[in-house]
Amino acid sequence: MKQRTILREVSTHGKALHTGQMVHLTLKPAEPGQGMVFRRTDLYGKPEVRPLIEMVENQLVRSTDIAAGHMRLHTIEHVLSALVGCGIDNCIVEMDASEPPILDGSAKHFVNLIQKAEPVEQDAEREYFELQEPISVTDGNRSIIALPYDGFKVTCTSADDRGIHTQHLSFELNPEEFIAEIAPARTFTVYEDIEPLLKMGKIQGGSLDSAIVIKGNQILSKEPLRFEDEFVRHKILDIIGDTSLLGKRLKAHIVAVRPGHKLNSELTKRLFKRMKGSTGPKGLEPIKREKQSQPVKVTTTIAKGETRINIRRILDILPHAYPFVLVDRVTDIKEEEMELTAIKNVTINEPYFVGHYPGNPVMPGVLQIEAMAQASGLLMLRKISSEDKVALFMCADKVKFRRAVVPGDQMVIVAKLVKAKGEKVAITECKCSVDGKVVSSSELMFTVMQVPEEGF
Repeated sequence: MKQRTILREVSTHGKALHTGQMVHLTLKPAEPGQGMVFRRTDLYGKPEVRPLIEMVENQLVRSTDIAAGHMRLHTIEHVLSALVGCGIDNCIVEMDASEPPILDGSAKHFVNLIQKAEPVEQDAEREYFELQEPISVTDGNRSIIALPYDGFKVTCTSADDRGIHTQHLSFELNPEEFIAEIAPARTFTVYEDIEPLLKMGKIQGGSLDSAIVIKGNQILSKEPLRFEDEFVRHKILDIIGDTSLLGKRLKAHIVAVRPGHKLNSELTKRLFKRMKGSTGPKGLEPIKREKQSQPVKVTTTIAKGETRINIRRILDILPHAYPFVLVDRVTDIKEEEMELTAIKNVTINEPYFVGHYPGNPVMPGVLQIEAMAQASGLLMLRKISSEDKVALFMCADKVKFRRAVVPGDQMVIVAKLVKAKGEKVAITECKCSVDGKVVSSSELMFTVMQVPEEGF
């Protein structure tokens, strides 16, 4: 079978699910063998990356995210699923943010975009990885198995802990069936998970326009369910997108019970090892929690004795992205005093100056607190293990603002760890200064919580 791309450039825009940013997305034709390439037009040099399973970040919560150096991409599974489902092999995906628009929470609008762009055949033959032996992964009551098969088929069971919304479906991938039966299925969550996800900084752009919410026996949605078994269909949509990170079309029958992005990712990693010729694990194996290797080495912790950190390292360490990175450089870390000094260069290009205030730009006080919190977060990496955990900013006390911070100022941030209760709670004392004069100060409290288990 021949490779396929699209005939013409097409675009859409909307709000991203997790960051809440407005984002423009453009699909462009690509050369044979180029694969799915994502280009960040909002970053200097418009860097490109072809997402592969080796780049997937270790902590997958309600999305598939990748990192390559300082470039990150979030929630790319719906776009990938639409491209693969429509039979596209080569495409450039341009975005002016780190995350595609969520639109209605399905892949339907991306499919419509691809159809408008008109898929076309290319001269090169499509490459496949044909699985020869079973590969399996399990995580408690969740499991996913890949079996040898001449084609691509997914048999999936979706269920919650109460057994109320158990659904089952078997689906053989072809463009016509994908467009009609899988692409329209929307993402979903249970009501009880919404608050923890918001506290983690997730689903900032979520609404009933872009997701289904399950509250007990009730289905909360702006429209009725598109299928009686819409939940399991969306799980299949995610599996198609996540396994595309293998880098080749897969010939296998995937059997999944209560899958999620983390389980899909682990299976794809093992498929990748098998494809590369290494001896993969056999039988039903538990997920290993070790950090996975990546083709681009990204160090996400601060080494002992490291006293200066540049912006590239900060982008790798902090979970934030433009326009919310408020620390430009760490200039000093005092190990014994557990004190960190950082700087934030305040320029007229800051996006918040557009409305705060027109004609008299002033840096909002809440962003000064956020800069202190980010500096404190960097400092806490020396004290608190972050494996499968997330640090949440709980409260600010003794907040004082002494003078305005304006474009042209260089804000010096000092964060000092004053109290830590094991690996659960930490308190820092922080101050921001400009030209040697304190402009703001605060005492910040953080808690460390386990990343909640991914939805059913």
